[in-house]
Amino acid sequence: MRKNIVAGNWKMNTTLNEGLELAKELDAALKGKAINCDVVIGVPATHLASIAAAIDTTKIGVAAENCADKVSGAYTGEISAAMVVSTGAKYVILGHSERRAYYGETETTLKEKTLLALANGLTPIFCIGEVLEERESGKHFDVVKAQIEGSVFNLSAEEFGKIVLAYEPVWAIGTGKTASAAQAQEIHAFIRQTVAAKYGATVADDCSILYGGSCNGANAKELFANPDVDGGLIGGAALAVDKFMPIIEAF
Repeated sequence: MRKNIVAGNWKMNTTLNEGLELAKELDAALKGKAINCDVVIGVPATHLASIAAAIDTTKIGVAAENCADKVSGAYTGEISAAMVVSTGAKYVILGHSERRAYYGETETTLKEKTLLALANGLTPIFCIGEVLEERESGKHFDVVKAQIEGSVFNLSAEEFGKIVLAYEPVWAIGTGKTASAAQAQEIHAFIRQTVAAKYGATVADDCSILYGGSCNGANAKELFANPDVDGGLIGGAALAVDKFMPIIEAF
């Protein structure tokens, strides 16, 4: 059975002390609550070890926001999958639209990152999605399919079963625009069908597919009610517990 997941992506926000306070506040808010989804927070690399040590990681999973496509070596400033694991983090966000757009990450690079993340026991939250021009020209299905095929369809069925997909309508990130619940369901269903064509219905049915595009407390319940939307990858709303908790509670 696939899991419902609400994952926060803090991006390049919070100092270490601010991040610790935010993580502890979320930890306290979840104490004693019966929740119907897994909760994950993606935090800056500088915060990983401190936050993993400060919260109940059986209740909140900790994710790195990226990892390198190399095992180790002379790659100044890079952070390997093994380094991420050593902090206590269990997840890594890969292929986010910002990494693709600003840092030129390609399907080939992301294929290597995914393989190394899996080899080190991390759960990749693998991001896919189209920009506004691609959506308006009707290419969104082709774009999303090519992103999946180029980076994760080299995996065995067993390996693929260990990743989480996150669909990001790039045109709805930080813009206040949101795909309608019907639009979200349409593309999530297409993604699941694409996975089923490659790996079969069982693997596709077990794959968690998150929605990441201006999801908030007001629209989360409607989005998550869709049969193929298994949660959210949350940006801005994850930076405040009073905004993040209603999304978690939407399940």
